[in-house]
Amino acid sequence: QVQLVESGGGLVQAGGSLRLSCAASGRTFSSVAMGWFRQAPGKERDFVASISWSGPNTYYADSVKGRFTISGGDAKNTVYLQMNSLKPEDTAIYYCAASLRTTIATGRYDYTYWGQGTQVTVSS
Repeated sequence: QVQLVESGGGLVQAGGSLRLSCAASGRTFSSVAMGWFRQAPGKERDFVASISWSGPNTYYADSVKGRFTISGGDAKNTVYLQMNSLKPEDTAIYYCAASLRTTIATGRYDYTYWGQGTQVTVSS
């Protein structure tokens, strides 16, 4: 049974930082792409960042480029999202996801497995 468990969310002031973690279990993730998405109240679930282990390669949404960094643990079953210079518009539930693709994936439907999400709230 595949499980993705996010942690690290919370409340932070604008300009602050948070580091999200995603622990994956239940299968081998060393050859697939993983990503982070976020969903604000009343909005669609949007792509944030993706990492593929072949490279490794990373890709970011324009809205977070230069502020967020996606990375993986040595065992490739943990993915992190370092978020710096946070803005109130970054407030959302953040979801970790795993794809069956081996290359960068940016579409919601490219991902097969999802975590339950972790709340990030940025106050102004």
